[in-house]
Order: sequence, then structure tokens, then C-alpha cells
Amino acid sequence: MTGTTRVQLAYGEAGLPVDLPAARTTVVEPVHAHGATDQREALRTALRQPVAGPPLRELARRGQKVAISMCDGTRAQPRHLMIPAVLEELDGIIDLDDVVILVATGTHRGNTEAEIRAMLGDAVVDSVHVLNHDAREPSSLVHLGTHGDGVPVWLNRHWVEADLRITTGFVEPHFFAGFSGGPKLVAPGLAGLDTVLTLHDARRIGHPNATWAVCEGNPVHDDVRAVVGAVGGVDFGLDVVLNREQQIVEAFGGELFAMHAAAREGAKRLAMRPVPELFDVVVTTNAGFPLDQNLYQSVKGMSAGATIVREGGTIICAAECRDGFPNHGSYREVLESAPSPRALLEAIEARPETLPDQWQVQVQAKVQARARVVMHTSYLSDHALAAAHLEQTRDIAGTVADALAAAGPQARVCVLPEGPQTIPYLA
Repeated sequence: MTGTTRVQLAYGEAGLPVDLPAARTTVVEPVHAHGATDQREALRTALRQPVAGPPLRELARRGQKVAISMCDGTRAQPRHLMIPAVLEELDGIIDLDDVVILVATGTHRGNTEAEIRAMLGDAVVDSVHVLNHDAREPSSLVHLGTHGDGVPVWLNRHWVEADLRITTGFVEPHFFAGFSGGPKLVAPGLAGLDTVLTLHDARRIGHPNATWAVCEGNPVHDDVRAVVGAVGGVDFGLDVVLNREQQIVEAFGGELFAMHAAAREGAKRLAMRPVPELFDVVVTTNAGFPLDQNLYQSVKGMSAGATIVREGGTIICAAECRDGFPNHGSYREVLESAPSPRALLEAIEARPETLPDQWQVQVQAKVQARARVVMHTSYLSDHALAAAHLEQTRDIAGTVADALAAAGPQARVCVLPEGPQTIPYLA
């Protein structure tokens, strides 16, 4: 088509092509980086040549109980490479019967056996005990006092009682915790509900520093570090930075906080992209599968768009949402509990206690206080989205054209094809 540019949006597993007016479209993507030539060797090097502290194998002792924390199924972590790499380093010292792999669900649902096999491979699942963390099961938690800024700390019993504790994750920008990975694989990943609710209360989430790429001075991440530093007992951390093909670009191992700081710098180099101006229209995504499985996670994509949209502008977020809102958790219930985004914000800020999942609603309502948000999904009805204060479009290009026409002849659209994998900022 004359005068258009085709942009491939990260959407589900197949992607979604959209044709937009070439002269009025700016595309902002992460810096393209090739995956490491040998992905397994990159992990082996991180385990043997850590950023700080001794190599993993030097920490292992015969007879130890080992707990390994990993991301749940909403994250693109290459668990099928990372977990075997860790187990290989422990081989000959640690008996596999003494290892437990903990799926760091936080307050998300547990993963099914089929999902766990898809994430780890049959060989690992058939030889090592894999358990979903359950933040709502008191018998599975240990109380470890109050730490940070008044955070009551409950952590997974298997984690607390292990002799050797290893986190595995991946580092990307996070819309209110600064960056994922590192200490988040313990809290909120392996924390009890009361701990998670405190870390995600309205005061912390509403703080201006609770945002993309800010860790120090961010009340959410400050308390995550405080909790994990006090009682998390992490002996070795392994994090990776991924490219858009979800290949490992860099791997970092060692003492948790030093390792995570180095990984964050690696993620910043790929994700931070300057833009010259704010835009009237922003098209964003939720980085495709697995992050765009539900509307709850898609708030990240909306939030990425909000960083560069003009006040009163339009954000169009493409997220497949094959897992619905989802139907577990309290996100949908909280979303539908007030007549408008502004009313939701007022209710959340006035509420003395924190409800599960209200933090996602709080961020979504903040975005909607700034801009109109239109979704493109394959699994949610217009009616369901309307109850969540959102519009739906079947035709992204048409909606962009209408929004540009309404904003005037100088209006421009910015596209974030990888959504929250990119942190655009005003240069």
C-alpha cells in the first residue's frame, strides 16, 4: 500500500502485522542484539565466573537440601536451559532427591503439570521435585518477622529450610518494581499473601519512583531488597537478559544484588530508547506470548505506552489474552467494583487494607486517567472489556487513522512493537 509502513506487532505466538501511515509513524524497538552463539556455554560461564562471590559449585556440599526458584508461566524465562545448567553444576555433589524446584508464582495461579513439562522438559520433571508456590496456604509458609518499611515477611517453607538457595530469572523493565529478576524471585515470588499485599499497597504503587527502570529510591524495590537481604538467604543468583526472539544475550551469576545490578545494566542497554516528543497516539503490545496471556499482565503494555503519550491521547494495546482476565485472582472483581477509572483510584487510595491484585488496577486506572485505552484481543468480548472500562478494536489501523484525524494534521503515532520490552523516554 502506498504511503504506509508495515509494522509486525508481538502478539500471541504468531505476531500481528499492521499497516500505518509512513509519514506519521515512529517505530521504537529495543536495541537489536544477537543471542549468544552458545546459549548453554553463556550460562555455564555465568555459573563458573560470577559477577561477585564464589562459583556455584564451590558453594555446594554433599548432603545439602537445595531449593531453586524459577519464574512462572507468564514469563519468558528460558527455564529449559537455565535449570539444567544449574543441575549440571551440582552434579556429583548434590543428590537430585535433595533438590526442589519452586515455581515463584507470587499470587498468580500455579502452573499445570503440562505447563511445567513445557517449561522445563520431561527429563527435569521426571528427575527433580517441582512445586508451585502457594501464597495462600499458611502451612506452606514460615513467618520471619517484620523487615523493610513495616513488611510482615512470610516465605515458602521449602525455601527457608533449604541449605543452598538459588534464584533463576530474567531481567527486563518492570512497570512499578523497576526491573524484574533478582530478588523478586524470592519476594514476591515465594512470599505469603500478607507480604505481597504490603509490598504492593496503594502508597508504594502510587509513589512517583515506583516506575520503569528505577530500583534505588523505588519504595517497592527498596523493600523487596530489604526483605530478601534480611531473610531471603539467597546463596547464588542466575539471571539472563533476552532479545526479542527470547534468546539469551547475556547471563549473569553470583551474589544476588551484585549480579542483579549488572544484569539491569545489560537490560537497560537494550530497552532504554529516547524519543523526541510525546505522541498523540501510541500503539503498544504486551510483548507477545507468554506475557500477553491475560489482561492483568497487559497493564504492563498499557503502562509502557503511557510513558510517551500526550495527556488526553490514545493508547492502543494489542494483547491476545488467551487466558482471559484471567478467571483466577481478584483483578476482574476489583476492576468492576467502581464505575470509572477515576473512581477506582479514589477507592484504592482511600481503602485502609490492600486487596489482592488492586495494584494492577491502580496502575491501569492511572494510565486511563492520562489517556484513552483501546484494546485489541482475540479472546475477550467487547462487553467484558467495557465492564473493565476499556474499549476494543478489531481494526488497529482504522482506530489509529481515526485518532490521528481527531488529533489534527500534526498528530503522530508511535509504535512499540515489543511493548514493555522497550522503555521509551523523552530525550
